Amino acid sequence: MASNTIGTDGVVLRDARSRYRTDQREENGAHGAYDAEIRRSGGTPRTEVDVRRETAPADVAELLGTEGEVVVRARKMFDGDRLIQLATTYIPVDVAEAAGIEQVDTGVGGIISRMREAGFDQGAEATEDVALRTATADEASVLGLQAGASVLTINHVGRTENGRVVEVTQHVLGSGWKLRYSVPLA
Repeated sequence: MASNTIGTDGVVLRDARSRYRTDQREENGAHGAYDAEIRRSGGTPRTEVDVRRETAPADVAELLGTEGEVVVRARKMFDGDRLIQLATTYIPVDVAEAAGIEQVDTGVGGIISRMREAGFDQGAEATEDVALRTATADEASVLGLQAGASVLTINHVGRTENGRVVEVTQHVLGSGWKLRYSVPLA
């Protein structure tokens, strides 16, 4: 099955066809899809995680169907010393508490595995919207981009089988990415 890879040219191929499968996220004790993907490519995954509670941006709160505080997991994700992406995940407080994911290390399989164990399996559906926009000054600085540079963003929305949104993750990608998706043709 396909998975994310880093080519010899340094391009990161993010293959959404398989990255959320449990066997991919938990492969060889990986702590989530990113950890497994970078290891599989022969890289050295490293993540800096900040976990806090705060009010979600209005568009995220609307998707989550919540008002007030949510749990935020803001991550800088590296391959060795190379920053690959920024990812900020917003989770309803009741889901985060039930899944025990307010600590930095969420164990094998990461937050999606903890949610599944707590009865919030995202196996039913995920939607990812990809957009190109200008990086904020902070994003450009952290990602090593020039002011005004463009970044790809992926807005990932994870739903349970009954349609409840239990995760919104906003990925910000610097240069050197290729995205792969598959869609049914019939």
